[in-house]
Amino acid sequence: MPLTVFGGNLIILLIVLLWLISGNYTNKFKLIIQSKLLIASIIFFGLHVLGLLWTNDLEWGIHIVRKMWYFLLLFPILHSIVIKENIHKYIASFLLAITVTEILSYSVWFEIIEPFKNATIYNPTPFMSHISYNPILAFAIYIVLHRLLIQRDMGKIQIFLYGFFGLSMSINMFITGGRAGQVAYFVMLTILVFQFFKYSKMKALFISIFLFLTIFLSAYQLSPIFNERVDDGIKNYAKFSQVNEISRLSSIGYRMTFQLNSLEIIKKHPFIGVGTGDFPQEYKKVNMVNTPGIANATNPHNMYILITTQLGILGLISFFSIFYFQFKIAFRSTNILVRNVGFALPVMFLVIMLSDSYLLGHYTTLMFIFFSSFLYKDFENA
Repeated sequence: MPLTVFGGNLIILLIVLLWLISGNYTNKFKLIIQSKLLIASIIFFGLHVLGLLWTNDLEWGIHIVRKMWYFLLLFPILHSIVIKENIHKYIASFLLAITVTEILSYSVWFEIIEPFKNATIYNPTPFMSHISYNPILAFAIYIVLHRLLIQRDMGKIQIFLYGFFGLSMSINMFITGGRAGQVAYFVMLTILVFQFFKYSKMKALFISIFLFLTIFLSAYQLSPIFNERVDDGIKNYAKFSQVNEISRLSSIGYRMTFQLNSLEIIKKHPFIGVGTGDFPQEYKKVNMVNTPGIANATNPHNMYILITTQLGILGLISFFSIFYFQFKIAFRSTNILVRNVGFALPVMFLVIMLSDSYLLGHYTTLMFIFFSSFLYKDFENA
């Protein structure tokens, strides 16, 4: 999943084809309709198809629908074939792929190998951009530390390996440039501390603050890229309030501009949006009036705003229903892995989607669907 788009898509295609020709359709259908989470996912996809009815740009609308197909087909298919007893194997395979990615990232950073694909020595994220890499890495770190500190079902060698990779992955988080992933890292760390000290909230709060300050300040002093990204973020946010084009020409400035302009679209079409495919052309109209010197956008870099502009409040409610059922299943589960990780997964995505449309991107969407397919499997009615 985190190594290659082609390989991931090929495996997905094989899984879907084998599922479609394997028969036993009645039981498969019953399994799907019994899950409120899967129904919510299918309805969310269906609204995108329905949104084509009031879309002028049908070509772009179909493009968006194609990106959303995971919610119609892949999620239900994976959910119907995974086995809850194999959860640890699924997670281990994910961690193995992340470990390979991390080793190659360090190899580029230490100049052991030449930079390749997306990687540079300054920002060593080889297989994907830092926008996708860091959130995936943050979730992997959470899983490693959860196994080490909360599950604690390992021998001495495993304890050493998980401790080593928990530390090395944390360092890797701050030698790469994904700010959303770094925010996700601190969110995941805070969740983990509160889950560890579940009977002492004040202790969890103080330790969370201590860890945040210690790690943040250490990374700020020791990592040039983290130092630069933090300083740039603060400066760009401060300059944005001056409302001039120069202050907007930054990743943060562009995002804030995109989102503010998109809110104008929502005000005009609050209930059903502009349709699945009309965001680019509707944004262009607003941009020509409000910020003519800034480039047009096909994505506001905020998942909630994107969904609301396309499908209105109805679409946003449908979108949130997916997370609602994830939380509901996690809270009801007596399985510590499902309860804790099943809570952390939606929280992380709810946070990072404030800065980008992470359920449109290949890698992060696939991770969300992959973990959702087995974390909530057979626990929904528990």
